[in-house]
Amino acid sequence: MPKPRFQAPRAADWQPPAGKHAADFKLSEVDPAATPWSSGDKEKDKQQVDAIAQELDELQNLFYADGRYALLVVLQGMDASGKDGAIRAVFSRTSPLGVHSIPWKAPSEDERAHDYLWRIHHGMPRAREIVVFNRSHYEDVLVPVVNGKLTRERTEERYRQINDFERMLCENATVILKFMLHISSEEQRVRLQARVDDPTKRWKFAAGDLEVRKHWRDYQKAYQALLRTTSTEWAPWTIVPANSKTHRNLMIASIVRDTLHGLKLRYPPDPPGVAGVKVK
Repeated sequence: MPKPRFQAPRAADWQPPAGKHAADFKLSEVDPAATPWSSGDKEKDKQQVDAIAQELDELQNLFYADGRYALLVVLQGMDASGKDGAIRAVFSRTSPLGVHSIPWKAPSEDERAHDYLWRIHHGMPRAREIVVFNRSHYEDVLVPVVNGKLTRERTEERYRQINDFERMLCENATVILKFMLHISSEEQRVRLQARVDDPTKRWKFAAGDLEVRKHWRDYQKAYQALLRTTSTEWAPWTIVPANSKTHRNLMIASIVRDTLHGLKLRYPPDPPGVAGVKVK
C-alpha cells in the first residue's frame, strides 16, 4: 500500500490511529480548545501565520516548477468551524494561478445522476496544482448518514470506496492533506450568533444552520466513524483544534509548509544552451 511521502513533524500526534487500533479513537477526547502549535502569544502567532503564508507563495512557485506532484488540501468541519477563514489566512499570499479552492455545495441534478465521486474527481488538482477543498467528498458520509438516508452497509461501502479512491490518487502522485476543523458546540453557538448580530456577516447565516445544529451529537458520531475508518496510511486525517482561529490557521499553515519542504522539491534542469545567454 502507498504511504505518505512525508509526514509533517508533530502532525501524527493529532491523527487518529489507523488499522487495528482505529476503533479506540474517540473524538470527544480531543480538546477543541487546545493550542499545541501556539507560542502562547496571539500576536506572535498571527505574525507567524503571515510569515508562513509568504513562504508558501515561494514554495508554490517551486512546487509548480518541480512538476512531479499535485497537492489536495481537504478542509472539513461543522458549520462555523472556520474553513473560509483558514483558506484566507493560510493561502493569502499564493497566486491563484497555482492555488485555488473549491467550495462543495449540495450536488446538482446532473451530479446526482452520476456516482457521488464523479464530481469530486473532476475537481482534483492537476500536476503542479494545489487545490483546497472547502468541504469535500466526506459530506457524502456525513449528511446522508445523519439524515438516515444511508444504511450502515452502504455507509461502510462508501468508506471503502473513498479509501480506494484516495489510494489511487496517491499512487498517481497526488499528495493529500486532510484537516478536520474541530470546534466545540459552545464555540459554534458563539460564532453563529455573531453572524446573526453582524449585518456584514448575516449573509452567511441560513435557517438550516439551526436545524443542523440540533443534530450536533449525531454529526459528532458520524465524524468519529469516518475519522476511524478513513484515516489511512496514505491519506491520514489531522484533527485541528479550532476554537482558536489563530491557532487553527497556524497549525494548518505549518503542516502544509512542512509537507512541501518534505517533498524535496527541486527546479528542473536548465534547458540546453540557456546558461550564459546574453539578452540584447
